[in-house]
Amino acid sequence: MAYDYDLFVIGGGSGGVRAANRTAALGNRVGVAEESRYGGTCVVRGCVPKKLYVYASTFHEHFEDAAGFGWQVGDVQFDWKTLVANKEAEITRLEGLYKKGLNSNNVDVFDSRAELRGPHEIWLKAEDRIVTAERILIAVGGTPNRYTSLEGHELAIISDDAFDLDELPKSIVIAGAGYIAVEFAGIFNGLSVDTTIVYRGDEILRGFDNDVRELLHAEYEKRGIRIITEQYFQKIEAAGDGQKRVLLSGGEELVADQVMLAIGRLPLTEGLGLESAGVETDDRGFIPVDAYSRTNVPHIWAVGDVTDRVQLTPVAIHESMCFVATEFRGEPQMPDHEMIATAVFSHPEIGTVGMTEEEAGKAFAKLNVFRANFRPMKHTLSGRDSRMLMKLIVDAESDKVVGAHVLGPDAGEMAQILAIAMKMGSTKADFDKTMALHPSAAEELVTMYDPSYTVENGVRVGA
Repeated sequence: MAYDYDLFVIGGGSGGVRAANRTAALGNRVGVAEESRYGGTCVVRGCVPKKLYVYASTFHEHFEDAAGFGWQVGDVQFDWKTLVANKEAEITRLEGLYKKGLNSNNVDVFDSRAELRGPHEIWLKAEDRIVTAERILIAVGGTPNRYTSLEGHELAIISDDAFDLDELPKSIVIAGAGYIAVEFAGIFNGLSVDTTIVYRGDEILRGFDNDVRELLHAEYEKRGIRIITEQYFQKIEAAGDGQKRVLLSGGEELVADQVMLAIGRLPLTEGLGLESAGVETDDRGFIPVDAYSRTNVPHIWAVGDVTDRVQLTPVAIHESMCFVATEFRGEPQMPDHEMIATAVFSHPEIGTVGMTEEEAGKAFAKLNVFRANFRPMKHTLSGRDSRMLMKLIVDAESDKVVGAHVLGPDAGEMAQILAIAMKMGSTKADFDKTMALHPSAAEELVTMYDPSYTVENGVRVGA
């Protein structure tokens, strides 16, 4: 059978666009469809605008800290609408680059919703026609959970909405304590918004190292962020004057200008027509795949957030590159999801690579843990009461560094560099032999010579 395309990609985010460009560059006929904006979550409503807003939210601290270094800063003002407009201009520029790249590789670009209508058939809504493809890649990503079972959920915003609010609220209550909730709490607090986090668990940032979680909790409270744990939203209702009232499980009522739901993400698979092609999903709608990103249908693949493996943009891109190498280069490659550097752009920032202490304690009989908690040099003159944490987790038997966790300025940048060394299998002895760069916070990573404590069979000894 002759198909219209060798590959058709559903989804124009980072993973889908990379696969489309790479496949087309090899001389294949490729089409891609995106119903929203090219660039996907990361460029349009995720990583990029979030980081820009994080930058915006830190300037007030810079102005305050300047006094300790002899600077006298006058009255400062913040204009929300300027930030929103400049953010929009930047993501529009980036979206243009995505489309330019596709066009330069002769990819057929469709600004349309696409749905499967058979094993090889894709319906393009904007044109109301069906095209065919020998291979199909699903890269539709995910969307914030709107918690539709919660009474009054329609009164709340999600992270997608937060970037384009008409006005900056004076107060906000955020449900959830994952990295998205924590990052937006830091952003709003940094922009002088009265901010509260409500989380049903016992500590924020589930899945991160406990020392990092506890220190960030303390740092957030120093900054005036209220954190309510072991409670959840029971109801949201209008409170008059545009405000919302949140009823908590513990009986407390919170009133704020905005309420935000940041309680996880769901796959964008509903109505995609997967059943028409025989593609299976799990009970949450995510698409299970094998080690090569192939679905249960041999000629259909899925990458990125829709597979619920690791929901990070660089991971989606890596999975796409492996897919192209496997299917179009004849070089089978499985995505490698080990030792992925991760950053949380909180205030202060978190950078992490490898295992948490809790995970490593289950995997290894004995750990040597090296930990430093100190005041960053900048704050010796600024006077700010803020701490920095560095932590290395080492398998005592092999001496390999299996986990690294940093909380403080530029932690994400450090994590990226640490990931290279750890991916290569560096030992603690390799760290010890590395000359320190002084004066820098990062030098602590190579000057912690003696363990702070050990962990034996999951239990701390000498802490």
